[in-house]
Amino acid sequence: MAEITFITRDGQSTKLEADSGSIMELAVNNNIQGIEGECGGVCSCATCHVHVAPEYFEKTGTQEDVEAMMLELDDNLTEYSRLGCQIQITEALDGMVLHVANE
Repeated sequence: MAEITFITRDGQSTKLEADSGSIMELAVNNNIQGIEGECGGVCSCATCHVHVAPEYFEKTGTQEDVEAMMLELDDNLTEYSRLGCQIQITEALDGMVLHVANE
């Protein structure tokens, strides 16, 4: 089980728990503002762009080329950017904080 904290664009903090699935699925299923997941999790829309707290970034796994290409199209890209659909929830992410990227 991992507890994940989402911080929305307006500063609202929400803690959620999960033991499987993706960050995008967790956010969409719990109505986190700013995470839409329009493509359903196939890495083709970037509507689940998040900024991962630096101390957790390496724990989110390896970024594939297609994800990097999607993020490069986003004006709010940072060194800690990831697409929520590409982060699978594991116990290693327990305590992770994510900021929903600006549009």
